[in-house]
Amino acid sequence: MAAPAPQLWLLRHGATSWAREGRHTSRTDLPLLPEGEEEARALAPLLTRQPFRAVLTSPLQRARRTCELAGLGGRAELCDDLREWDYGDYEGITTADIRLSVPDWSVWSHPCPNGESLEAIAQRCQRVLDLALERAGGEAGLPLLPMATSCAAWRAPGWAWGRQAVRCWCSTPAAFLCWALSGNSGCCCAGTRWAEAVPCAS
Repeated sequence: MAAPAPQLWLLRHGATSWAREGRHTSRTDLPLLPEGEEEARALAPLLTRQPFRAVLTSPLQRARRTCELAGLGGRAELCDDLREWDYGDYEGITTADIRLSVPDWSVWSHPCPNGESLEAIAQRCQRVLDLALERAGGEAGLPLLPMATSCAAWRAPGWAWGRQAVRCWCSTPAAFLCWALSGNSGCCCAGTRWAEAVPCAS
């Protein structure tokens, strides 16, 4: 019987003030709100039981603090490629405000002036996936990657494995996704901070 594929766990940071207000947040290094810290602590009983082979985190404090409070800070390795999408001139602005001047704007269909392109995000995410597979060593290890925020992971190769799960993860502070990796393909399962099931759909 073949060994199970390595798993990639993505952990979203807890709530920040800008996340609560729907503002695009990338390079601005915001702290967690008190409720964001509680959301991160609630993950510790689950995550500290997992036999992770590697723990990677964005260098931004909202990700590092989430990782720490979830019980994994002592093992965390900083990974610059896990930084959020650089929104350029749209930093700190809501989608609704952007659409006042750019109707139907979406980060997936329109550029971010002086920000990062979709292609650059895809390259970063591919490097993260390559690093995760390298750390797993081809075994059934569980690399955990706490993300700075959500959008970079949307573009990770294979995000269509579980679009609905990814969308739910992106709107839920301190939520996690788990992918079973096998080369360039995989399947996705997911849970929220309470480890509830989230339906996956391609």
